Amino acid sequence: MRRRILLFASALAGFSILLTAVLIHFAVYWDYAELMKRDIVIESEYIRAALELSGTQYLGSLAPAARRAAGPFSRITLIAADGHVLFETSAGAETMENHLARQEVEEAIRTGEGEETRLSETVGKRTYYYAVRLGDGSVLRLAKTTDSIFISLIRPIVITIIIAVFIFGLAAMVSSFVTAMLVAPINRLNLDSPESNISYEELTPLLSRMKKQNDMIEAQFLEQRKKRLEFTAITDNMREGLIVLDEEAQVLSCNKSARKLLDIQPQNIESRNALVIRRDEAFRFLVEKAASGVSSEAALSSGERHLRIFANPVLDGETVLGAVLVVLDVTEQEDRERLRREFSANVSHELKTPLMAISGYAEIMAEGLVKPEDTRHFARNIYDEARRLITLVGDIITLSHLDEKNEPLLMEEVDLLPLVKNVLERLGGAASERGLSVTFDGEAAAVSGAPGILEEMIYNLLDNAVKYNREGGVISVSLKKNAPPSQAEGKIVFAVSDTGPGIPAAEQERIFERFYRIDKSRGKSAGGTGLGLSIVKHAAALHNARVELQSDGKSGSCFTVRFL
Repeated sequence: MRRRILLFASALAGFSILLTAVLIHFAVYWDYAELMKRDIVIESEYIRAALELSGTQYLGSLAPAARRAAGPFSRITLIAADGHVLFETSAGAETMENHLARQEVEEAIRTGEGEETRLSETVGKRTYYYAVRLGDGSVLRLAKTTDSIFISLIRPIVITIIIAVFIFGLAAMVSSFVTAMLVAPINRLNLDSPESNISYEELTPLLSRMKKQNDMIEAQFLEQRKKRLEFTAITDNMREGLIVLDEEAQVLSCNKSARKLLDIQPQNIESRNALVIRRDEAFRFLVEKAASGVSSEAALSSGERHLRIFANPVLDGETVLGAVLVVLDVTEQEDRERLRREFSANVSHELKTPLMAISGYAEIMAEGLVKPEDTRHFARNIYDEARRLITLVGDIITLSHLDEKNEPLLMEEVDLLPLVKNVLERLGGAASERGLSVTFDGEAAAVSGAPGILEEMIYNLLDNAVKYNREGGVISVSLKKNAPPSQAEGKIVFAVSDTGPGIPAAEQERIFERFYRIDKSRGKSAGGTGLGLSIVKHAAALHNARVELQSDGKSGSCFTVRFL
C-alpha cells in the first residue's frame, strides 16, 4: 500500500510539474507572440511616418541593417496599389511576384490594415505578416518569423528542466514522508479491538464493521468451543468407545474409552487414516463397508478384552459424509457366558452324581436285593446323598441370587458379633463330633449390609474350617475393629484359621472358582459342594470387602475378610 501511494504521489507530482512547465511555456509563447505583433504595429507606425517624411530613400537606408538583423528588425516590404513589389529587404523586388492577392495586402487596401500568419514562400518559414495602407495607396508590410519566439524560449528551457528535476525530487521526498505519515496509523491498527484505534475518520465505518465481524466471529468461536467441550465431555465419559471418521476415513474424533479399549498408542490420531488404529482384516473391513454406505459389525479381541464394534455410515441422501464406530467391551458378557456354560456343565455333573447314587440304592432296594439287616445302611446312604443334593441345590440358588443382582440389596446396619456367635453355635455339634477346639476373640462390629448374605458368608468360612480340618484340630475365629492408623487394611476384619492340611500355592488362585476342589475325593467325603468359597467371594464383593488367604500349603489356612 505504501509503495502504491508513493508511486501515485510521485507520478502525480511529475505530471503536475510537466503540465505546469508546458502551460507556462505556452503562455510565454502566446505572450511573446502578442508582444511581437504589438512591436510590429508600433514599428510599422514609425516606418510609415518616416516614409511620409523622407520618401522611399528611408527604406534604402534601412535595407542593409534589416538584411543583417536577426533581432528586433522586421522584414519590410513596400507594395504598390496594383500589387507590384516596390521594395523588399530580404530579396530583390524585381524578382518577386505580384502581392495583390495576399490576404494581408488585400485587407490593408480595403480596410487600412491587415494581418496573416502563414508559411513564407520567400524565406521558407512560418511568418507573421502585418500590412498598413499608406496615404498614396501603397501598402507597407512588415513580417517576422515565429522562430524568433522559439529562439527566445530555448534559453530558459534548460533552467526549467533543472528546476523541474529539483522540484520532482523534493516532491518525491515529501511524498515519501507524507506517505509514511499516512500509512503509520493504519499499520498501528489493533484489529483485535478496532474501535479502540485513533485513526482517520474515513476509516470509522470500516473499523465499526470489523468490530461487528470480530464480535460475530468471537461468538461463533465460543459457541463452537462450547459445543466441542460438551461433545468431548459426553464422549470422554462414555463407557463405550466412539470414533468419528470423515468421508476419506480420516479420524475426526476418538474418545478415551476407544483409546483404552483398542489400545491406541499414538496420542494424536486426529486427521490421520483410521488404519492407524488397527490394521487387521476385520477392522479394515468395517471401515471400508462404512465408507461405502453399509452398516456392519464385527467381534475383535484386544489383549484379554473381547470387543464388538458397530460401524454405521453418516449419510446425506445418497452421499456418504463419514462414519461412526461404536466400540463395546463385551469381555464381562463373554466371561459370564463362559462361566454360565461351565456352571451349567458343572451343575449337571454335580447333580447327576447324588441322583445316580440315590437312584442306584433305591433300585437295589426295590428289586429286593438288600438283606433286611442292610436296609438301614442303604437308607442311610440315600439320606446322605439326598442331604448332599439339597445342600448343593441351596448353594446353587444362593450363588445364582448373588449373580443376578436384579434387585438392590436392602442394606441396614448389621452387627457381625451376633451373626458369628449364632453360626458357631450352629456348627458346634459338628465341631464336637470331630473333636475340634474352637476359640473366638471378638467384639461388636457393625457394617452396612444384608444380614442373610453376611451370615451365609460367615457360615461357609466356618463350615469349611470344620469340614477340612484334621481330627482334633483347632479353629481360631476373630472379629476386630481396626484403629484409625491401620484402617487402610480394613475398618473391620473377620478371620477364620484352621489346622487342616493347608492349600498349595498353585491352587490358592483357583479355590474361589465354582465347583473347584483341591482333592475331589476328600471334598466329596466331607460333603462339600465346591461352591462355598465362591459364595464367600461374591458376598464380600457385594459388601465392599475383600477376601484374603494365607497358607503355606502344608498345615493350616487362614481366611480373612476385610470390610473397607
